[in-house]
Amino acid sequence: MVTITEKEFKQLAEFIKANYGIHLKEEKQTLVTGRLQNVLMHAGFNNFTDYYKYILNDKRGDAVVTLVDKITTNHTFFMREADHFYFFRDKVLPYLANTIKDRDLRIWCAASSSGEESYTLAMIIDEFFGNEKAGWDTKVLATDISETVLDIARKGVYSNERIAPLPSAWKAGYFRKLNAENSILADKIRNEVIYRKFNLMDSVFPFRKKFHTIFCRNVMIYFDNQTKTDLVNRFYDQMEYGGYLFIGHSESLNRETTRFKYIMPAVYRKE
Repeated sequence: MVTITEKEFKQLAEFIKANYGIHLKEEKQTLVTGRLQNVLMHAGFNNFTDYYKYILNDKRGDAVVTLVDKITTNHTFFMREADHFYFFRDKVLPYLANTIKDRDLRIWCAASSSGEESYTLAMIIDEFFGNEKAGWDTKVLATDISETVLDIARKGVYSNERIAPLPSAWKAGYFRKLNAENSILADKIRNEVIYRKFNLMDSVFPFRKKFHTIFCRNVMIYFDNQTKTDLVNRFYDQMEYGGYLFIGHSESLNRETTRFKYIMPAVYRKE
């Protein structure tokens, strides 16, 4: 097993924080070492110093993609923190349907992982608008820093066990069984989500129009306070007035300093 020195861990942690905002505390040293073991062994590295140099010199960027995939936890599932989806369906969508004049609904799933969250939003939107949907632009933008999970999301294939929490009508109307174990999302839903690789730490957000709703759940738990504050401020600037920000239930914003108004646990609004 390749061990990592304190100096090597600090070097790697600083690189990850500077480029991806993820704050790796010292107690994560064992976790990082374990997750990267196979990477180092497969590439023939005997120490983390050489691996770090390899990352810096990799012009194609494949090494960084692998690093990010290994250290991030892409844990998600359909209807995770379901009260958010019910609030989005019952409160947010009726408000937006009545106030958006150009019928251009702009929803951003800012850490989409393997697609469960973004596809859940697409199914809620499809069911809400029904026959009137043809007159709207309802596509959901879904971004993540990991190409691996984005590839999974684009395929739209999930085990029957993973889609079990969904309403029966959704499973019947939006999914088709591939085999005894897996089902695939219907094109009408897969085509409603646009997947893009995007790093939330990028200094410039390249969006032409502001969003009506942003979901960024269970991501900021990996950031330190300053990184989180800076990101939330950029979310605020990228959002239309009256828009909603959804974060994870294990996360919170400082109500004394944030410009967002607290609505309910892990839900905020720009007013």
